[in-house]
Amino acid sequence: MTAGIGHNAGRVDEPGKSWRKHVWTKARKDLLPTLPIEVVRLRVRRAAELGLPYQTYAGIRASSGHDLIGFLFSNNALQVLRDGQVMPPARAEKLAGLARTQCTGVAHRPVTPTHLGNLPGLLGAYAAPAFNASWADMRDQMRAMITARGYPADRFVIVGDTAFEREWAEAARTAGYLQADQFFSK
Repeated sequence: MTAGIGHNAGRVDEPGKSWRKHVWTKARKDLLPTLPIEVVRLRVRRAAELGLPYQTYAGIRASSGHDLIGFLFSNNALQVLRDGQVMPPARAEKLAGLARTQCTGVAHRPVTPTHLGNLPGLLGAYAAPAFNASWADMRDQMRAMITARGYPADRFVIVGDTAFEREWAEAARTAGYLQADQFFSK
């Protein structure tokens, strides 16, 4: 079987490869600023306030260009699948440990925003976009949730548990998406 058009059929070791790699590596290094130790310490402290590993926080901050203000948690991420159910203690404990962080819930049916918003650690909750909502409707609804508090979408990360919830981050152009297991891991 032969490779199709546009496929390089494996590694390419043409002349000049090592020089191009050297130049590219140097350009990348020169592009990245060397941060003063005080700035690094502040960012490590902020990552801890947000409950994120420093590398995760630094990656999100580098891609968005801004500090994070908070998170939108789906009820799936919080493991609340029906009204009357509470978050598992480990998840509630993680939310309680966040500092200077706005946490908002996003409720899929049958969970109501009222129930989700009353859980400890959340400042409120909104209804999730319908599964059959258009991309534009999903975008508008998610952006409205975030901007209702007066902040831009690229200052928030969505924490979810499904591919559909990942689409919320893309549609609303948030700072990113984290899988719930990644966020809530110790």
